[in-house]
Amino acid sequence: MGFLSVIRRWALRDKMPIREIARRTGLSRNTVKKYLREGAVEPKFKTPPRPSKLDPYADRLSAWLLIQTRKSRKDRRTVKQMHADLVKLGYDGSYERVAAFARAWRDDRHRVEQTTGRGTFVPLVFQLGEAFQFDWSEDWASIGGERVKLQVAHIKLSHSRAFLVRAYPLQTHEMLFDAHWHAFRVFGGVPGRGIYDSKADQGLIRGINTPPNEDGCGSRGARQATRYQCTFQSNGQPLRV
Repeated sequence: MGFLSVIRRWALRDKMPIREIARRTGLSRNTVKKYLREGAVEPKFKTPPRPSKLDPYADRLSAWLLIQTRKSRKDRRTVKQMHADLVKLGYDGSYERVAAFARAWRDDRHRVEQTTGRGTFVPLVFQLGEAFQFDWSEDWASIGGERVKLQVAHIKLSHSRAFLVRAYPLQTHEMLFDAHWHAFRVFGGVPGRGIYDSKADQGLIRGINTPPNEDGCGSRGARQATRYQCTFQSNGQPLRV
């Protein structure tokens, strides 16, 4: 049980005099009264900063940790390996101190990424008729008493979130184009650009073997995945949804 919890129990529950509590704990009566008045659970003592054997190597270790963040998980060096390298450089402290430094360094970096740079959440905002998203999924249906696998095309407008779903037996060129035609017909217009999770679908729309970015199509990184975009042109009325 916590030290201050015992004092509070003696004073509040057992109705023990302050003088007796001070005698048992070795604290002054003023200190006991102060703890009871503040209602603290545990006393907080300021720990003065103390020099560490790791201080002369802190900059080097920070640089190593930063380099590891740019490597794949498989190629990263462990903290134990870094500790061994520091020992070769003259460090005679414990591994636990190096591990604690690495944890604190990662926590600080995580907090920075949550407030600046790519760690900041930026909501995706689309204008009317600016873009749509396309993707395939698989589902099953009972047709004529038989269980049949279907390829389902999903077309969703990025602004209004209106969507169209059409099922096909296969993912062929004709069915891909048919899904787009029906979607644009139902939506009443053609959005300015399309966003594709599949490079194959994006390649079919822009034309096979056409170099990227020559016809308005290119790639964009999104949540560590690649999304492909194409710009569409329409001779009709602009889409208002």
